[in-house]
Amino acid sequence: MSERQRASQPVPSERQRASQPVPSERQRASQTGSSEHRDAWEPLLAGLERRREQARRMGGPEKLDKVRRSGRLDARARIAALLDVGSFTELGLLAGDADTPADAFVAGSGTIDGRPVLVGSEDFTVAGGSIGVAAASKRARLAELARRELCPLVLFLEGAGHRATNQLHPHRPAPNDLQALVELSGLVPTVAIVTGPSAGHGALAAPLSDLTVMVRGDASLFTAGPPLVKAALGETVTKEQLGGVDVHAGASGLAQLVVDDQAQAVAVVRRWLGHLPSNAWQRPPVQAGAPGRRLLEGILDVVPPNDRQPYDMRLVLADLVDADSLLELSPDYGRSLITAVGRIQGEPVAIVANQPSVLAGAIDVAAAEKGARFVEHVTAFHLPLLQLADNPGVLAGSVSERAGILRSAARFFAAQHRTTVPKIHVTLRKAFGFGSSVMGQNAYGGQTVSLAFPGATLGGIPAAVGGATSGADEQTKQALVANEAAGPWRLASSATYDDVIDPRELRNAVIDALRLARGRQAEPVAPVAHVGGLP
Repeated sequence: MSERQRASQPVPSERQRASQPVPSERQRASQTGSSEHRDAWEPLLAGLERRREQARRMGGPEKLDKVRRSGRLDARARIAALLDVGSFTELGLLAGDADTPADAFVAGSGTIDGRPVLVGSEDFTVAGGSIGVAAASKRARLAELARRELCPLVLFLEGAGHRATNQLHPHRPAPNDLQALVELSGLVPTVAIVTGPSAGHGALAAPLSDLTVMVRGDASLFTAGPPLVKAALGETVTKEQLGGVDVHAGASGLAQLVVDDQAQAVAVVRRWLGHLPSNAWQRPPVQAGAPGRRLLEGILDVVPPNDRQPYDMRLVLADLVDADSLLELSPDYGRSLITAVGRIQGEPVAIVANQPSVLAGAIDVAAAEKGARFVEHVTAFHLPLLQLADNPGVLAGSVSERAGILRSAARFFAAQHRTTVPKIHVTLRKAFGFGSSVMGQNAYGGQTVSLAFPGATLGGIPAAVGGATSGADEQTKQALVANEAAGPWRLASSATYDDVIDPRELRNAVIDALRLARGRQAEPVAPVAHVGGLP
């Protein structure tokens, strides 16, 4: 404003000046010093932004371009793909130094379908994804937050284990993430997604998690990598031979799911978490408006009445559950037993079912170990347990005995017996000996409902074999065979089975059982407390 303009402005009267509000001391300081303070902030803010940019650059443009040209996702892109768009808040961005951005471990929180989760991703483009001192603290911090804030924890594994140079930097003893993962078990869902080679300390997060997903062609897990194996044992072996998908999805059973790429990995983890509550103090989320009762018209075309004829139990399960809700775990390990989650009328359920197309459904060591682990982990989050029995018993023979079938089957039996969730048992065609027990057929096993199909047969062992091995006379042998052939009617007459149902009524019968168990929802839920270990 010019001198002339100011002179032409009316001068306020004394009354007008008195009526104007008097600025406070804080306002006067803000008005007189704002420019000065802003200028003082500029170098601090510039330094912060410079450090953030350095921390976010990961392994640099060249290494990141190499990752992207291969069709894979870098550490930050994996997290972005897993979480709801724009929900990621980073933790420990400035950890490490300029040579190791974010100390090779990107970590933070976000949401999946609107629910909070914690996530960490090893960055192979920085120091081979190895775990430095700062990254070790970030990993422990993530697990600690998962316990405190009661939300799931997801880890992307692709790293070389502890960084060798850690030994040159003294640091105080502190809790580590593996200890915390053990303590998280049964409290919040934990997931390990293996996107590349993972060795040593990092790899141990996989067996300590509820769910392990491996990416075919890229992922491998081992206590020590090929160079260390060569140096220590003189054994020359590739990463895939040492700990690839075929090893851990099949032979060891460590990995529950194998996918073709990282996009599929994050999609299946989102599906898996969608079946579970965020923690053991909540109930599983139910989808409103899901389809309800219907007859399974196709089941009579799938399941032959003759219990010596095989069929694929997966076809029964796919028809039984809500459309596209079935997620099978560990399909290549313990293949005579199916373990899966799915929804029935929108309610998540855990499913354990014999697979008659493999070993006639007999339960071998791998199947028993798989079943026990699955029941323990999934029912900890209060999913009802559906047990579909169709087996000739646990696998007999010297090889099976040497492998430990008695101990493994006992472990499976104990796991399913002591779970406190609603249990629904159905004998489809047969359940002999301990094979019926591990599948929850025994009376007083905590079942909400126990059902059978017409023609279902039970017994300690098949009647013909039992009569022959016991040295029974001909009349007794015939009586044993006739009793077996009589189906489930004798057990139904004694109320051992609550009902014998038309196979087409299976879905409706399960819906009725889940409705019966709904009264439990009035009770508060909490983590499962067990006294004593499994066999």
